[in-house]
Amino acid sequence: MKKIRVKLNVNGKNHILNVPSNKTLLEVLREYLGLTGTKEGCGEGECGACVVIMNGMAVNSCLVLVGQAGNSKIITIEGLEAKGELHHLQEAFIKAGAVQCGFCTPGMIMSAKALLDKIPNPKEEEIRSAISGNLCRCTGYAKITKAIKLASSRINNEQI
Repeated sequence: MKKIRVKLNVNGKNHILNVPSNKTLLEVLREYLGLTGTKEGCGEGECGACVVIMNGMAVNSCLVLVGQAGNSKIITIEGLEAKGELHHLQEAFIKAGAVQCGFCTPGMIMSAKALLDKIPNPKEEEIRSAISGNLCRCTGYAKITKAIKLASSRINNEQI
């Protein structure tokens, strides 16, 4: 397989990689950069387990060939933690009981972060729309929606 040279900024760090051109962003994140928080569920863009933020937008990393991601700014679930502290979304998911098996959680949180970055105080229908591409088979969506509302409140300095 032909290799390509690709430059990525992942979680604030620059990487220059020589990888096979048929690799997805998901595969590169997990196999080449060791960022295993991003999960592979369906591999077809249907479940949302692999969502990352690329240039400010939530994307299914299983559908993005690494060449398409060249020169992009990418944030994964690992990039949310800062100075040993969880992100407000991560804390809210724990507090609201929105985590059970945890497989969907990274993608769900990344979809929620992309939403909150654009709409800091979203309405419930905006939250549901933002996570509509993420499947959860354990929790249902009530606790997840509650967690996103909690995080929004904290981000907006409102009392949780």
